[in-house]
Amino acid sequence: MTEERPTAARSVLVTGGNRGIGRAIAMAFIAQGDKVAVTTRNGGAPEGALDVRCDVTDPEAVDAAFATVEEAHGPVEVLVASAGVTDDTLILRMSEEAWGNVIETNLTGSFRLAKRAAKGMLRLRRGRIIFISSVVGLLGSAGQVNYAASKAGLVGMARSLSRELGSRSITTNVVAPGFIDTDMTAVLSDEQRQGIKAQVPLGRYGDPTEIASAVTWLASEGAAYVTGAVIPVDGGLGMGH
Repeated sequence: MTEERPTAARSVLVTGGNRGIGRAIAMAFIAQGDKVAVTTRNGGAPEGALDVRCDVTDPEAVDAAFATVEEAHGPVEVLVASAGVTDDTLILRMSEEAWGNVIETNLTGSFRLAKRAAKGMLRLRRGRIIFISSVVGLLGSAGQVNYAASKAGLVGMARSLSRELGSRSITTNVVAPGFIDTDMTAVLSDEQRQGIKAQVPLGRYGDPTEIASAVTWLASEGAAYVTGAVIPVDGGLGMGH
């Protein structure tokens, strides 16, 4: 028996959708006709998306953002938690603040989003939750203890939610990008960029649209029987880990 879902445009919420990977994801959903809302701190959502200001470290702001989206588009049927920050340094130099800020945004923020989205999805008896993790969360990276821990935590969260919510036809999955051409990687030196490329079997950086393709597939009817999965989009860097 296959999962039933409406063929009409769905209510999609993408956090951190004003630039980079999040923006590409939002644009992909817009292109296929969904009703897309994007959370940003300072504006800049792509054309065709509802721009909602939200700081995911603020529980009240998260609740208010969902209320805005629900009023405009109806209950969120697809949540893509893409908002993330870095604050890199070696562990002996890493402050409590640097640790806490990254965990609060990347991991705890995603928890808040998933908890709020689950309320509406449980009523609908369907839904898609997709966390944007990183190859760093699976392989580790010197100088990124906080970031790697936050992104690894998303895997455990997704798999636990898969078990909690699966009986209501709600899937929870993770996409783990490798090194993608975004503002975050643009700050690297040419030497650093070449060194990274040398580690990637495909020999290049990924494009944000390639992450978006994986996300829209996970949100599609074709992926209705996929939950608790980690989909690497990393040019082979992590070899499935």
